[in-house]
Amino acid sequence: MDFGSFLTVPEIKVKVVTYRDIFQDKAMIENRFGEEYRDRSAVIKLDPADLKQLSVKKGDTVILKNSFGRVVVRAEESGYETSHRGIAYMPNSPWSNILVSDDTGGTGVPKFKDISVTVTSAKGEKVTEPGF
Repeated sequence: MDFGSFLTVPEIKVKVVTYRDIFQDKAMIENRFGEEYRDRSAVIKLDPADLKQLSVKKGDTVILKNSFGRVVVRAEESGYETSHRGIAYMPNSPWSNILVSDDTGGTGVPKFKDISVTVTSAKGEKVTEPGF
């Protein structure tokens, strides 16, 4: 065993807010199972300080997990000037839906705007394929 096997991978807890994206919608209409749709949908946008804390660079894969599921997506910087550590953004898609609670509180509408997840680096892992 080497020394590195005893080090833990950095992880952070974030709240995920999902959103609709017109470019993602266009890609979905053209080919729901195509590369462009996956590239626009299987992504999480994080604050630059959160990326640094995770030791992750733009384009690296990360693992998102909570009690409802686990998914691997690409990490990107959010691009917002105002810091928003601990808050992340994902397009509404099959990848974000993996993490959504099935409890609707009697409303029939899932809670897409307040998803708690743990984020860790997914070095060497590929983005989760559709059909999970």
